[in-house]
Amino acid sequence: MRVTAPRPAIAALSLTAALAATPAIAAETETYTLADSTVTVHAHEFLTPEELDTLRLVGNDPQALALFMGDGPGHGAIAVAPAQGFIRDGMPAQGVAALAQLPDPDTARDAALSMCEAERSGGPSCVVVLELAPAG
Repeated sequence: MRVTAPRPAIAALSLTAALAATPAIAAETETYTLADSTVTVHAHEFLTPEELDTLRLVGNDPQALALFMGDGPGHGAIAVAPAQGFIRDGMPAQGVAALAQLPDPDTARDAALSMCEAERSGGPSCVVVLELAPAG
């Protein structure tokens, strides 16, 4: 006797298996509001205490924000490769992509992720660790 599963059931099982094999990198978010900007830090588990402290400083200090993201208006994002990290030996790690002054949050995220992926040397895909938006 031959038993076959309906095609939708096989497709659902295949999708479930594929999703289970793909590591999801979840992160808690922290939001900071400065005079002209809202900064969201994505506190991924792979970030070291030093890296989280640096991201939190960027979210709380206008001078640190300007250093990483510039002074102009618009949206921005910082993306990093988890295996490479954000800060190494006191400097931004290879592949860190920080872009700002973009027209909308999707463009900022996509551009930062694309730039990071182009520099990633292995390990999991790049993720966004900080997002910048105009306040309001």
